[in-house]
Amino acid sequence: MSERKVRVRFAPSPTGPLHIGGVRTALYNYLFARQHGGDMVFRIEDTDSNRFVPGAEDYIIESFKWLGIKFDEGVSFGGDHGPYRQSERRDIYRKYVKQLLDAGKAYIAFDTPEELTAKREAVQNFQYDAHTRMQMRNSLVLGAEETQRLIDAGEQYVVRFKVEPGEEVHVKDIIRGDVRIMSDILDDKVLYKSADDLPTYHLANIVDDHLMEISHVIRGEEWLPSAPLHVLLYRAFGWEDTMPQFAHLPLLLKPDGKGKLSKRDGDRLGFPVFPLEWHDPKTGDVSSGYRESGYLPEAVINFLALLGWNPGTDQEILSMQELIDQFDLSKCSKSGAKFDYIKGQWFNREYILKTDDAVLAPAFDQILKANGIDAPIERVQAVVGMMKMKKINFIKELWPLCDFFFIAPTYSADDKFTRKNWKEGAAADMDALYHLLESLDDFSIESQKAVVDAWAAETGKKPWNPWRVCLVGTGKGPDMYELAAFLGKEETLRRMKAAIEALH
Repeated sequence: MSERKVRVRFAPSPTGPLHIGGVRTALYNYLFARQHGGDMVFRIEDTDSNRFVPGAEDYIIESFKWLGIKFDEGVSFGGDHGPYRQSERRDIYRKYVKQLLDAGKAYIAFDTPEELTAKREAVQNFQYDAHTRMQMRNSLVLGAEETQRLIDAGEQYVVRFKVEPGEEVHVKDIIRGDVRIMSDILDDKVLYKSADDLPTYHLANIVDDHLMEISHVIRGEEWLPSAPLHVLLYRAFGWEDTMPQFAHLPLLLKPDGKGKLSKRDGDRLGFPVFPLEWHDPKTGDVSSGYRESGYLPEAVINFLALLGWNPGTDQEILSMQELIDQFDLSKCSKSGAKFDYIKGQWFNREYILKTDDAVLAPAFDQILKANGIDAPIERVQAVVGMMKMKKINFIKELWPLCDFFFIAPTYSADDKFTRKNWKEGAAADMDALYHLLESLDDFSIESQKAVVDAWAAETGKKPWNPWRVCLVGTGKGPDMYELAAFLGKEETLRRMKAAIEALH
């Protein structure tokens, strides 16, 4: 690392919900910044006013808050390099557009959409570049006087970057090495539009990264084709010495590896592609989110971190601090990473097992309340502790596995589990066990076990399965002593009596 302070940024557009691929990009920026004692900036790139979606910005901020990814400065966080919302930086961009124009590095173009369409139809593979720009309606052809006349007359225009042909452009990428592109294949990209007095992404991105002293640009692979243009822009401004280092991350692919991951894949296969549930204000559609689907944020972070990078060991469960300590951008994959959503569920199970029962209990309490059960949180927590070892991926899967903790079973001799385990003599055995348990003043696990185990050994009885019929009604549930102690003496005896009467 150089002596320059590490400063990275995550700069989403408020055009809708945050895709899980964007979350991974932000996570890698965060891990890199924290590892090197640097800063992470949150910038909103809202220059495309036509695509702005109300609520998207707040959604993005709430997503990172839930995930535990913290920003040091930016929109809603403050800082010394603001404003951090591009729509509030018009005056700054105008200054740099003028700088490029004055230096002959850019030019003004008046071509209408209709004129451009006609040109594309007339010329196969048309590109606005050094070979075609002198055939178009721009300041290079019209001259300064006519250009000014058209501007004064209110004619709309764009400013295009003047790419010189015959130059080999080097993009030094931390992940991909030295990427070389000939400038001949680049078009004269639009940098500014007079229609809304705003720059395009390319200009705003370069100016903001420079003024905000960004040291590393870590972004998705889809931006790699734009990187040569960005290098040329840094050079045009004379900022090449402070140009950020680039790292273009591999794409997140569909679970089958065929193409980029999309919301449709999640809808089709039943997994979320957004961190939080999203309510589209335009269509009213609701898209599922990882939080509402029952994922723990730590599990999502761990899962995403290993999509396109690994620590070089067999360790899979890594805390945020372990990820920070071990993360290495240069070890990111160059090829896309399959989105193995089944593995994501596995991560959630692992984190459920290692998370304190008190932390998990409120989520299960909500499920209980939705099913009409109002129980003290201490009892909810105890059930979570007893049952989370079952093969569940989500807390919501606990309810059908442990409804008997709160609702007494109904008894039928025709039930398959009952028929198998309530043999001849079961009623008499349960009656004997009933009176044995009734005699206990201490109904703890240890007290029950001492008495019942001794009785079973002495008589040769095996009461466990018929006792489970009484208390549960099916083959599920924890150890019988643990269950009876939870239910308490009164409820345990009540259920046993009801079963004996129903199945005698």
